[in-house]
Amino acid sequence: MKRVASVNTINRLTKVQEGEHDTVDYRVHSLDHNQERISLWHELPLFAVDDDAKPTGALNFICEIPKYTRRKFEICTTEAGNPIKQDQKNGKPRVFSKGDIFFNYGCFPRTWEDPQHVPEDVGVGGDNDPLDVCEIGLRQIPTGAVRQVKVLGVLCLIDDGEADWKVIAIDEEDRWARELNDVQDVERLLPGTLDAVREWFRTYKIPDGKPENRFALGEEFMGVKYTMRVIRETHEAWKRLVKSSGGWRGDLSREASSQSLHRNLSVPSLEELDIDSDHQAVCALLGEEAASKASGSLGVPPPMACVEVKMSAAGGVVLGLKEGVKERVAVAGKETVPNLVAVDGALEF
Repeated sequence: MKRVASVNTINRLTKVQEGEHDTVDYRVHSLDHNQERISLWHELPLFAVDDDAKPTGALNFICEIPKYTRRKFEICTTEAGNPIKQDQKNGKPRVFSKGDIFFNYGCFPRTWEDPQHVPEDVGVGGDNDPLDVCEIGLRQIPTGAVRQVKVLGVLCLIDDGEADWKVIAIDEEDRWARELNDVQDVERLLPGTLDAVREWFRTYKIPDGKPENRFALGEEFMGVKYTMRVIRETHEAWKRLVKSSGGWRGDLSREASSQSLHRNLSVPSLEELDIDSDHQAVCALLGEEAASKASGSLGVPPPMACVEVKMSAAGGVVLGLKEGVKERVAVAGKETVPNLVAVDGALEF
């Protein structure tokens, strides 16, 4: 049976803590509505859907480090089931020497920054982790909680010679969410916020005796369209990763293959996951003919001949049907297909 966290599961996720707090043995596991352990990295859909499995326009955000705290929690990509643990430094639980972080910090599920993928405008490969997210809303989000967020932009940190993207996002239920649609809105309505995020990442290692970090792309925060391309690339990289995996065993443990995986990541096989959850609603909206053209183990998307990129009134990136194709839409009256993105000729899901 393929594994995927349903809307019902996401709304009813619970957490189990193992080990003593502030020790290297401490772990936070996620349980679904059946009280079974799940991997938030692999089994949680990237794109949020409603109770009818229709895209909402938001993405699922996994919080690792709540704002106003300093313990360096992170999804453990090398352990079976990928629990959240506290990073180690010199054999001890790691904390930010700089002090408390002022935004909720975490990642997007079903993404992976491939060390072998080197974008021309960045010049270095990824850091071998899920795509990082800085959620700038007012709410403090607990470790292990999942929230639906709106994407606003991205910053590219260069950390130890690797690209470490930092997506800027905001909780969909935040007071500012309706007014913030891109990084320009953040600059206009919340001046200083983005500069403070950049300076945090520039200087947070200095108290540990290390130099300032540097950034790619002229230290600029890139907009929504560019950000969605980064999300697409890291989602496609994740799919390649799980496709190359030998899979978990019955107890979710596995032996990593150094030929197919980087740095001993714990990854299920593609066959063990229901990746259709991130794009099946859009295929339905495009109609059976377009959906039938999806093929291959990764799900080749419908042809771009029938779609175009638009911006929704709320600021989200949506996929619109071109004139002459609208009559093929399965749902009467629908003129756009929300939540998914077409960038550089590729349909995103």
